[in-house]
Amino acid sequence: MTSEGQPEQRSETGKPMVRATPRDVVHIRMGSFALIPIVALGVFGFATGLTWLIVAMAVLMVIVIVDIVLAVRRQSRHPGTTTEAG
Repeated sequence: MTSEGQPEQRSETGKPMVRATPRDVVHIRMGSFALIPIVALGVFGFATGLTWLIVAMAVLMVIVIVDIVLAVRRQSRHPGTTTEAG
């Protein structure tokens, strides 16, 4: 059962059909994992006083967050289910 209380649809091969494409899921997960070392770089930059490292952290963080937001928006644009099986 889905969160809406409807039975989950399945493809011809029996795999559950999902709203998100695998590409969107990868962008969201890899982006969230990438934020951890980016924040660590920022903390290191603040601790050592290296301005260029703080700027690099900010730029990378903006790029990753924009990528995650775009992946979430692509995922939520598909009302219902897609024909793609996961």
